[in-house]
Amino acid sequence: MGLDDFETHPNAAFPFRGGETEAIKRLEDYFFTSKKLGVYKKTRNGLIGTNFSSKFSPWLANGSLSARTIYWYVIQFEQEYFKNDSTYWLVFELIWRDYFKYISLKHKINIFLIGGILEKDYEWKKNLKVIEQWINGQTGEPFVDANMIELKKTGWMSNRGRQNVASYFAKTLNLDWRIGAAYFESQLIDYDVHSNYGNWMYVSGVGNDPRDRTFNVKRQAERYDSAGKFQRLWLQDTLF
Repeated sequence: MGLDDFETHPNAAFPFRGGETEAIKRLEDYFFTSKKLGVYKKTRNGLIGTNFSSKFSPWLANGSLSARTIYWYVIQFEQEYFKNDSTYWLVFELIWRDYFKYISLKHKINIFLIGGILEKDYEWKKNLKVIEQWINGQTGEPFVDANMIELKKTGWMSNRGRQNVASYFAKTLNLDWRIGAAYFESQLIDYDVHSNYGNWMYVSGVGNDPRDRTFNVKRQAERYDSAGKFQRLWLQDTLF
């Protein structure tokens, strides 16, 4: 089977093709045709569809699109239409992405160590059965399971989903966060070593967030999927 024979899942939030041409096409559509950039900050925590977020990350990850190119397109949008919190926030996210690259350059191998860059001494577990349940979307926590099934079937997961499933893995199940990060590495179509391990450290309490928070997954589901539409989409009728 060649790459052209690959079938995209019908519910995939990233149904696009690879390459620079497709990346620029998406950028122009998101900015100038649909003008979704103008509401990015309001929609970026969405879960279903193509336009709740920019979806630039896969092209950024493989070098088909640069942060600099996106930045100058944002400037063009602001000059032709308007400048608001959403245009600022997209640039902020690009800076946050670069920040994790600098963290990696500074801390080197420590981003892969269990104590992270903070060298925290937590008690982590390695329960294969529980790990497999998380991977296969069988934890019994609907919001976590729906996101994990989406990842397994499409190679994509929303930013909101990633934070929740990572927090559940590391802070609720107390599993070695590096195992979760490695699974993401094996699945994500937008995998980037700096962003992946930087965010996993952040959520797991061993990175750039000293507050060591735990996501309340049920409350997150109520807030971001109050009608259960996303959960039904991926869990079908098994839990509803």
